[in-house]
Amino acid sequence: MDLQFKPLFLEKWETYFGSAELPIVFYYRKETGNATYVVRPKGRSCIICELSKVRRGTSLAYNAESIACAGGKRFLGYADTVRPDFEYFLSCGIPGKMEGERYIRTPEMVSEIQRHHKTIEEAKENYIIFKRWDMLDETDEPVVVIFFAKPDVLSGLFTLANFDQIEPNSTFTPFGSGCSSIVHYPYFEKDAERPRAVIGMFDPSARPCVPEETLSFAVPMTKFKKMAEYMDESFLITDTWKAMRKRINR
Repeated sequence: MDLQFKPLFLEKWETYFGSAELPIVFYYRKETGNATYVVRPKGRSCIICELSKVRRGTSLAYNAESIACAGGKRFLGYADTVRPDFEYFLSCGIPGKMEGERYIRTPEMVSEIQRHHKTIEEAKENYIIFKRWDMLDETDEPVVVIFFAKPDVLSGLFTLANFDQIEPNSTFTPFGSGCSSIVHYPYFEKDAERPRAVIGMFDPSARPCVPEETLSFAVPMTKFKKMAEYMDESFLITDTWKAMRKRINR
């Protein structure tokens, strides 16, 4: 990673977003480096809950063996299949056998959605590393930058993402789990001709893992660098945003 860019963004972030929470990043690589390897927890687990440690400054490394949630394992690229009867689990359930989450109306609709799933091939034989921005070093190569943001901060990120665009849809909000919105979907935007950011964390199952009034904004590093470059000429230098910054710092 370009270590000149790291402090440059930190300075701009403090200037325009004040005390707002720093973003975290992820990338894949062969070794855990200085990240702590996550031992698979017993019982139910959600990676969104575990990422609270990263948001506080602890770098974490996962592989297929350390992810307890089947959905998390799939959306992070470590599995190609889903649990048996998943189409019922996500929809109406099976009376007497399984309670459904009822996020999709019918099992058939779930099956159709699953037909279009893409796997992150880079995950195979690699760890996925999560780090907070200020913990990055020269060996790190972030693929996606993830913000956990309240509405005022999110409004700034959303507007900045469209600063150099003619077409208004510089972000999108795909249906999916919390981990799909911060890993799976933004990962596949990185090679797009026109990379978009992903607004997420609408999954009711993942919501308990984040503070109230907090959503996610995940952007491929390719687009994030351009966003950072435009900060000093964008709306962030106006009195309109200065008023917002005061509110962010309350």
